[in-house]
Amino acid sequence: MALSGVRVLELAGLAPAPLCGMILADFGAQVVRVDRVTRSSLTADVHGRGKRSMALDLKQPAGAGVLKQLCGGADVLIEPFRHGVMENLGLGPEVLLQENPRLIYARLTGFGQKGKYAKHAGHDINFLSLSGVLSKLGRKDENPYAPINLLADFAGGGVMCAMGIVTALYERTRSGKGQVIDASMVEGVAYLSSFLWKSQHLEFWKRPRGENLLDGGTPFYETYKTSDGKYMAVGAIEPQFYEQLIKGLGLDSDQLPSQWSSSDWPKMKKKFASIFAQKTQAEWCSIFDHTDACVTPVLSFDDVASHQHNKERRSFIKNDHGEISPRPAPCLSRTPAVPSLKRDPFIGEHTEEILLEYGFTKEEITKLYQDKVIEFGKLGANL
Repeated sequence: MALSGVRVLELAGLAPAPLCGMILADFGAQVVRVDRVTRSSLTADVHGRGKRSMALDLKQPAGAGVLKQLCGGADVLIEPFRHGVMENLGLGPEVLLQENPRLIYARLTGFGQKGKYAKHAGHDINFLSLSGVLSKLGRKDENPYAPINLLADFAGGGVMCAMGIVTALYERTRSGKGQVIDASMVEGVAYLSSFLWKSQHLEFWKRPRGENLLDGGTPFYETYKTSDGKYMAVGAIEPQFYEQLIKGLGLDSDQLPSQWSSSDWPKMKKKFASIFAQKTQAEWCSIFDHTDACVTPVLSFDDVASHQHNKERRSFIKNDHGEISPRPAPCLSRTPAVPSLKRDPFIGEHTEEILLEYGFTKEEITKLYQDKVIEFGKLGANL
């Protein structure tokens, strides 16, 4: 796989950093999740695919020393804590890069390492709001609406950080040196929204939020409820696609207002809604599937894997426990991702084998365990 041989240490955290680690693991990196020492072997990390876990108490000086030694043999460290936490543990980038100048030290946080909010708590909605993107999301005359926690946490956070890591690894092939990545979710999602910034002067953003081309203002870029309580998504922007939409709905364009008559959009929305409500989702699919009307079913998680298009592309995979999840993307022709189908690791399940791989002796491992610096999971070592 593309990242085979890359050794990654991921300090356990919330959703964005685990996704970043899973992406790297899916494409072949050897990812170790460094969990906190806990009485439970279960974790809230749902992005554990392809990773191993070791349990380590970083608050103990000996635990910090273990991580320092691990970083000496690693290519990447993913660190998800607020600014200053790692420095207080004696594990800041200045220390670890001195130990291993080739280390890629990725710091993934909401607000970044500098600035007024650098040490503040926050969640996706806060990062989204500070980026300016949240102000663009939502229906007319309603409050701005955050679309779950996908944009800042995962797109602006986990994915952008993974891109930064791969970029830094490539640069290292020329310089031989590691570097620090300051991955701010605020800046990540702002960067993701570059189209919105660079298209502000265009005509289709001239109206208030919720009344424009791409934010729910038009009847031809909208979702509609079907007679069986499901939905269809319509994105018939171009005139030739709009004409096929009108034909599929059984309407005559000569008897309708112009597609771009914005004053008629509310009326046309109601008209389209009343027509879509007369047939089931399957019936509408039979009408539009063989057209270029840009009309598709809104699939539920229960239905998406069985849809013909997704089945033909094998877009979803099933692990050994029967859990369905998306296949890694994008698809590489020679070195595609090969995601693990095994269950996610228990906390501390691989502590002993990881430490042995990184050069610790059995005696050292036993001492660390006796001092409660490390822990073994249910299926872990046999000391």
